[in-house]
Amino acid sequence: MKRYTLCVAVAFMLFSFIPMQMKAVIGTNPVPVAAPVESAEVNALTLRLTEIQAINKSTLSSDEKKELRQETRSIKKQLKALNRGVYISLGSVIIIVLLLILLL
Repeated sequence: MKRYTLCVAVAFMLFSFIPMQMKAVIGTNPVPVAAPVESAEVNALTLRLTEIQAINKSTLSSDEKKELRQETRSIKKQLKALNRGVYISLGSVIIIVLLLILLL
C-alpha cells in the first residue's frame, strides 16, 4: 500500500510540473543564437590539411613524410586553439544528470 501511495504521489508531482513548464514557454520570445564565425585563418588551415591529405605520399621520401606529419600536427594544434570550445566529459555528464534527478 505504501508503494502504491508513493507511486501516485510521484506521478502527481510530475504531472503538476508539466503545465508550469509549458506555460512558461508561451510568453517568451526565442533567443537568436549566433552562428560560429569561421575566420580566414581557420579556412586556410583546413584547406592546407585537405591539400596534405590529397598528396600521394608513396612518392615522397621519409624526410618529406616526416615534415608533413609535423605540419599536420601543428595545424591541428592551431585549430584546437582557435576553436576554444567547451567540452564536458562523459563522467561529468553522468554526475550532472544524477544530481538533477536527485534534486528535482
